[in-house]
Amino acid sequence: MEIKTVIDETEKQQIARSVLEALPDWFGNPEAREDYILKSTDLPFFAAYDEERPIGFLCLKETGKDTVELCVMGVLKDYHRKGAGKTLVEKAKEEAIKLDYSFFQVKTVQMGIYEDYDATNRFYRALGFKEFEVFPSFWDEKNPCQVYVMSLK
Repeated sequence: MEIKTVIDETEKQQIARSVLEALPDWFGNPEAREDYILKSTDLPFFAAYDEERPIGFLCLKETGKDTVELCVMGVLKDYHRKGAGKTLVEKAKEEAIKLDYSFFQVKTVQMGIYEDYDATNRFYRALGFKEFEVFPSFWDEKNPCQVYVMSLK
């Protein structure tokens, strides 16, 4: 597996589309999925490859002068629990440190709502993210938003 920084906007959209459309349990809302794909063109973008095939990606977004967010990440299901997600987050964390951010944050659905998102929560916790706050209606009442943070300094 290799992680590459992707610059080309068309390539970013192609990778984001191929991965997110293959993950309907997490990205089943077509409008939200299209929004992630569109936003990816303007954001720092890292892709994981198995040989020449993109198997996952991650985008960063500045949310404050000291904070960067893992805006969207997807890894094809066949590559879950094989290090692709962890390697993408490590690459993004290195970039965030290089850019002198103090904090790294990520939003997901609160633990205990959906089994697939419970696995996502465990993944972020295992990487060192800490629970920060839950926003019960950030997305909607059926999907309370859990914010995790990590200090980079």
